[in-house]
Amino acid sequence: MITIFGLSGSLRKGSYNAGLLRAAVELMPENARLETASIEGIPLYNADVEAAEGIPEVVARIKDRIAAANGLLLVTPEYNNSIPGVFKNAVDWISRPPEDRFRVFKNRAVGIIGASPGNYGTVFSQTAWLPVLRTLSMRPWFGKLLYVSGAMKLFDTSGNLTDATTRSRLQSYLEGFVAFVQENR
Repeated sequence: MITIFGLSGSLRKGSYNAGLLRAAVELMPENARLETASIEGIPLYNADVEAAEGIPEVVARIKDRIAAANGLLLVTPEYNNSIPGVFKNAVDWISRPPEDRFRVFKNRAVGIIGASPGNYGTVFSQTAWLPVLRTLSMRPWFGKLLYVSGAMKLFDTSGNLTDATTRSRLQSYLEGFVAFVQENR
């Protein structure tokens, strides 16, 4: 069984990206499962806090779950044509301390998807993640792209993905990503 760990980069109730991640859990291929966690509760990164208190428990749990998974799925919003600060902050914490970064990220297959009300989906945010993933020595999957645009028409008021076409596109993306993870274990 392939295990993928997924994180949504939004803290908003009714988040389109949290909804996209929930839909991904439902649409995973039979030979895989998607485990998720929230980035809620991760403090702003501060090296003084890290030195004095160590890695926050919420971060340590996420790190261990990523390290135990076969792949990582980042579900990214897009703010001002780039990575949301809270999501980048979470990954910055997860990459600490530097000597533990490779245990968590090195050679880990990673997929990036996202939803936005804008016309271009999350194309700029997904692109902005690439230097970060390279720095963390990850293996991004480029077999399919999933930029969900016009999200306000595709999700209900609770943030659940209701659009059949987008659900089908998501399912196809997941099938390809899981195959990539399986081939590169």
